[in-house]
Amino acid sequence: MDISQLTYFVVVAKAGSFSQAAKTLAISQPSLSRHVQQLESELGVELLDRYHRPMTLTAAGHFFLAQIEPILLQLEQARELTQRFAQPHRTNHLTIGFVASVLYGLLPEIISTVKQRHPNLDIKLVEINSEQQMSALKSGDIDVGFGRFRHSDNFVQQIFLRHERFVVALPMAHPLASRPDDIGIAFKELLEDTLILYHRTPLPILQNPLFNGETDQLMYLFARHQLSPHLTTKVRDIQIALGLVAAGEGITLVPDSLKTVRTEQIHYHRLRHEDATTPIFMNVLAHQSNPYIDDLLQATYQVYEAKGITYSNQSLN
Repeated sequence: MDISQLTYFVVVAKAGSFSQAAKTLAISQPSLSRHVQQLESELGVELLDRYHRPMTLTAAGHFFLAQIEPILLQLEQARELTQRFAQPHRTNHLTIGFVASVLYGLLPEIISTVKQRHPNLDIKLVEINSEQQMSALKSGDIDVGFGRFRHSDNFVQQIFLRHERFVVALPMAHPLASRPDDIGIAFKELLEDTLILYHRTPLPILQNPLFNGETDQLMYLFARHQLSPHLTTKVRDIQIALGLVAAGEGITLVPDSLKTVRTEQIHYHRLRHEDATTPIFMNVLAHQSNPYIDDLLQATYQVYEAKGITYSNQSLN
């Protein structure tokens, strides 16, 4: 079998018709039918039920389609990335993708450190969630990304930078807002409050039954302690969540770096739980060619060291 045969089969399977697939592929219907028959002959199984109207896949066809679609996608990505790798890179340009919560942390200081070293470097910032960063790297829309969630992708290298602690954001009138700062707040003390959720990228479904399949990061933190808030509400981003907290509509948990936002309306308090943290990753292509990405990584470590932050020192492939 060859790639053309596999591609033709996928198009036929999706179209549900040889005639429609032939139009999509701009080849004759007899030629298309012959290629698919050759594929079936090599496999020794029927992939299509040609006697059913409309045409459907056999059980073997459904299985085969599920196996080869990701392979064909990976081959196409490899082709595009190889072509990009061979092209000369713009040596004075760096596009950085980031999740919103990272921008409120040390990212501006890190970028300033890079600019001090390379004053002529053109840096562009793009807000993009952790999941979308994977495809944006492969399409060339960004050169590097800072995200919060771990992903598995053969074309992308994830560099774990550090853990950042969560703090609880409370309305100023909340009873716990008057608690001394040295006394942390426990999750069980927040169960009666409306928890405002804001993550757009879900966590992978976890198999541990104690966590009840939670895919929202904040709910997962509670579930790890066998707790679940009685009321929740969902908004599209962290800024709206903090706006609702300021209005007294509930509470939320945010990375420590956001505790400078709306301080006249929101009280940020330490959590008692040492494990209530969120990771920060740098995402880059596994075989990236931008010469400034390593400078960005080293600038990140430099800022962490200056702030006394514990971090994981890794290098690019």
